[in-house]
Amino acid sequence: MTRYIIRRILQAIPLLIIISGILFILANEMGDPLASFGGRRRIRSSDRERLTRQLGLDQPVLVQYAIWLVGNDWMQIDIDGDGVPDEYGTRKGVLRGDFGISFMEKRPVLEIIGERFKNTMILMITAEIVIIVFALLIGIYSALRQYSLLDNVVTTLSFVGYSMPVFWLGLILMYIFAVNFKRWGLPYFPTVGMYDLSVGPTVPQIAWHLVLPVATIAIISIAGYSRYVRSQMLEVINQDYIRTAHSKGLPERWVLSRHALKNAALPLVTIIGMDLPLLIAGATVTESIFAWPGMGRLYWDATQDTDIPVLMGILVIISVLVVVFQIITDITYTFLDPRIRYE
Repeated sequence: MTRYIIRRILQAIPLLIIISGILFILANEMGDPLASFGGRRRIRSSDRERLTRQLGLDQPVLVQYAIWLVGNDWMQIDIDGDGVPDEYGTRKGVLRGDFGISFMEKRPVLEIIGERFKNTMILMITAEIVIIVFALLIGIYSALRQYSLLDNVVTTLSFVGYSMPVFWLGLILMYIFAVNFKRWGLPYFPTVGMYDLSVGPTVPQIAWHLVLPVATIAIISIAGYSRYVRSQMLEVINQDYIRTAHSKGLPERWVLSRHALKNAALPLVTIIGMDLPLLIAGATVTESIFAWPGMGRLYWDATQDTDIPVLMGILVIISVLVVVFQIITDITYTFLDPRIRYE
């Protein structure tokens, strides 16, 4: 297993370099990086030429990528034109953990991402727990009660839930549980932010603000996950080894949890392993609708401002997470199915 993990990591290194190169070229085609460099201040043409030269933006894109990857010397640039140099630039390069400085906020990219990452983790871990628990319960029950009235109802609702666009579902939940509940005099859910500024970031406040964003993410994912669980459970419970376990007199709960569910969970583990990197990177639409200060909202803002260092930082982190979770998924297979071995 150790040799397999090392081999996968070594294979991932050139893959990540190729991916980052493609992303860097595409990001630089999005627009003018200096358009938002000065914030609300308009940059003079002379300053634009100087910044373009000092930031290396006049170099070919492959040279710019090499500088971004391996680093360069710290640059002293007079951003505001007051005659006093302002520090800006990359020192070490991405390979040494330095993703550069944000064009908009003039702060290290990793510092900005770190502030948003914890907020996204709060949202996504909560959502993923809700998704897995309800998907397993609904999927297993539907498989055991195949073609019953409740199974048909759940199947219909699953197709409806999976077909709803995220932005539409989020706005509907806001309209019902925030706007209308407030109009009817019922306890209503907040629609923006992580907590009430007058109260502060207390646990009850964060939990109360989590309800609608988590529901928006969970409803669509539960609808899809539960269908996978149902179909796999139907396939597994008709296998010979399940009938053998029943014939031995084993309890139903034991047969389902120790025999059926472990084998039926393999496709679900694959889907979760593919979804988790994107969830950790932030649900862009959901965080934008509910003004949740996470990675998804940061990605949207960076795209709008053509803040290439922040944009590249988020995209590279997503790429690394995809590789890491693929390895974790492969390792999880060996615990669920002893027949799988990586030698």
